[in-house]
Amino acid sequence: MDRFVERSLDQLDYLAVSPDRAWIDNGLGSANRFEPLPLMAALLDEAARELPIVLHGVGLSICSAEIFDKEYAQNLIDWANRLGSPWISEHLSFSRIGLGHEVNSAVALPVPYDEESLNLLIPRVRFLTDTLSCPFLLENNVYYFNYLEQTFSEGAFLNELCRQTGCSVLLDLHNLYTNAVNHSFDALEYINELNLENVREIHVAGGVRMMGFHTDSHTGPVLDSVWELLEHTVPLTPNLQGVTFEFHESSFGRLGEEGILEQVEHARSIVNNHVTASLSASSR
Repeated sequence: MDRFVERSLDQLDYLAVSPDRAWIDNGLGSANRFEPLPLMAALLDEAARELPIVLHGVGLSICSAEIFDKEYAQNLIDWANRLGSPWISEHLSFSRIGLGHEVNSAVALPVPYDEESLNLLIPRVRFLTDTLSCPFLLENNVYYFNYLEQTFSEGAFLNELCRQTGCSVLLDLHNLYTNAVNHSFDALEYINELNLENVREIHVAGGVRMMGFHTDSHTGPVLDSVWELLEHTVPLTPNLQGVTFEFHESSFGRLGEEGILEQVEHARSIVNNHVTASLSASSR
């Protein structure tokens, strides 16, 4: 995988990585909590000299009721500064639960979209938007069950969170597609409700059916339905800075280097076609 990155730098516009792969976390309160892994840190440092590195964290668990891990948040900020990241992102979800001792579900669990969750998140998100020297994005989450009696839809919740904190949105179109399939709603209605001025990054990915559900497995090529959502959404997002093809390394062998770069080029062509069309329209 590292050799693929080295060989493909000139074919990428930026590189989105999970920074949690670059360190060992020794746990809350440890004297030397985050220990960089030399090989991964060196790869990121080298890549950052060639193209922008976007950080997509997975360990903050910003929606945990009993835990807001400022040590982790500060480490994420330090890495963003180290690599000169143009933006960083995390998931609108939780995986860590404080019950006297911390438990990690290892799965990004959805948060209920209500006033209590909003009030919990606002100061945490403001800490990041106030401290970072680049934009902070939150990603719409995959969910396989619905909470009852929610105050907001997910789109309305994200709109309000952005309004009150200044954060932005990472719109994961495969997550949206997965939820629309599993919960039988119209993905375009979701997009119409979301304030697309807040969207700075879009994710596309592949997934598979399993046990009656569509799963967000990040395996294989992007589905045609997700490409169609991208075609629809790109011209509506005036502050879009990047479209990321997201894949799990376990599917690297299935796609191969050529297949991954084909997905990247397809996404790039959709963005470029709409940029060209916009420039042409504005010149008339």
